[in-house]
Amino acid sequence: FPSHDNWLDKELETFKQTESTFKSLPSLKLVPNVITEIDVDFSKPFDKWNDEVNNVMKAIIPVKVNGTSMSFWLNVRNPLYFELVRAGKEGQTHFKILQTGTQKNTKYTIVK
Repeated sequence: FPSHDNWLDKELETFKQTESTFKSLPSLKLVPNVITEIDVDFSKPFDKWNDEVNNVMKAIIPVKVNGTSMSFWLNVRNPLYFELVRAGKEGQTHFKILQTGTQKNTKYTIVK
């Protein structure tokens, strides 16, 4: 299947790069109606991942939950992303996040 080789090679290369960067950390999974406390590492720019299928850019935010390092994959268009970046600029690193709803109805709120 020579016509498939080119894009598959590129896909494997991309995956290798992505895999090496992100596979070391588990992904943060928020639970609906449960407040999760996170500490965000703002020391370097967040890595980004482009989901071309769904046309979504996600930030891969390094966080700690109860001392465990994790990656919080967050759509950059989600209002929570802007709130986290703004609060980080003001020096805040500890957040309490509440998820309500699931899938397309998911909403995140920072609990003060």
